[in-house]
Amino acid sequence: MGNYIPHTDDEVAAMLAFLGLSSLDELFDAVPEALKLQRALELADGVGEPDVLAHMEAFGEQNRSRTDRLVCFAGGGAYDHEIPAVTRALAGRSEFVTSYTPYQPEVAQGVLQAIFEYQTMVARLAGLPVANASLYDGGSAAVEAVNLGAAASGRHTVWVSAGIHPHWRQMLATFAAGTGHRLQTIPLAGGVTAWPDVDAESGDPPGVVLVGYPNYLGCIEDLGPARDVCDRTGALLVVGTDPVAAGLLKSAGEWGADVMVGEGQVFGTALGFGGPYLGLFACAASHVRRLPGRLVGETVDVDDRRAYVTTLRAREQDIRREKATSNVCTNQTLMAVTAAIQLGWLGTSGLVEVARRCAQATRYTRDALLSLDRVVPFVDAPVLREFAVRLPVPAETVIDRMADAGFLAGIALDGEFDDGEHGLLIAVTERRTRDEIDAYATALAKAVA
Repeated sequence: MGNYIPHTDDEVAAMLAFLGLSSLDELFDAVPEALKLQRALELADGVGEPDVLAHMEAFGEQNRSRTDRLVCFAGGGAYDHEIPAVTRALAGRSEFVTSYTPYQPEVAQGVLQAIFEYQTMVARLAGLPVANASLYDGGSAAVEAVNLGAAASGRHTVWVSAGIHPHWRQMLATFAAGTGHRLQTIPLAGGVTAWPDVDAESGDPPGVVLVGYPNYLGCIEDLGPARDVCDRTGALLVVGTDPVAAGLLKSAGEWGADVMVGEGQVFGTALGFGGPYLGLFACAASHVRRLPGRLVGETVDVDDRRAYVTTLRAREQDIRREKATSNVCTNQTLMAVTAAIQLGWLGTSGLVEVARRCAQATRYTRDALLSLDRVVPFVDAPVLREFAVRLPVPAETVIDRMADAGFLAGIALDGEFDDGEHGLLIAVTERRTRDEIDAYATALAKAVA
């Protein structure tokens, strides 16, 4: 293995001397012994290429998504939507898959235009005038929105609805440890956020208010009270949306949101082990110079032809670090282009149809499950395409039993939402057929018996 270590013995000795260490073992003393490999690597003798490929394919089979084998009723931020062949074919073209970062517009016009079209569609979904070229995922978009809101309001207290995805709130807490943001979780009552009375003269009014629409439990929030809090305190309203729900619900912009964020996996990206996914971000025009990441704009070239460029770059790679609003220097181009293709294929009427089919299937599923003995609603607030039920046995037990029956049953709710054992979050997309839903209800009846 020594042939693959680039550092010479003299270089290693110089490094150790600089650190005041006597050996490499001392360098790695901070690593717990339980994590160290106490033996030599078990490397087999070399074999032929076909044998290597067969060996690697066996590993790959272990990584197949459970949705390849189980009928998926799980959601919680990642959903099993239909991906038409046209989306897969166009997004898989080499021009998109192998495209380089578009710093040189003269060689990247196709990708820049695709991103511009993506931005336009996201802005329409959000009901806001400006959208960026995407972020890593919905959670990182929420973090960046809070950073923007705190900078714009000049206040670092952030009110976060308990209906925001738990993973998003964990990410916010991690970043807050470095940024100094003070996070205050606002509890739910009956499945929706119970906003307290507050005004600008209160002791610690919020600078940012973050709410889900629909929220993590699938409940449709009335954003009027959140907007009222912002109007009384001068806070910015950040709305974390389910973008498919935009096919039926008022947009975040129509509610008066300053920023909309969301997870764009629903538009053409297959379920995976956490990604790569797609963060949606749109905001009011007044905040465009605080917009994180990339922004593609339309202009004309020296021959007066339409052209596309990255513009208004407020990231630390392009301006003085102390003036940067974000250190995000990239975007999820391929996933953004995929989303643009999917949205272009669907069109307005197609998105409405997908949202309607999800809502109808959800209503049918919910009614079927609530007809079962000892299965009751978790909350009574209205839902669109995701809902929670309370079971007579622990949800994790039910999930295991349902997997044996061929179903990915949902997500167990932890103690943050209730007593932690018996809540099951269920999602229904347009892919689920009536036969699948009926079979799911039959299997659940046996699983909770």
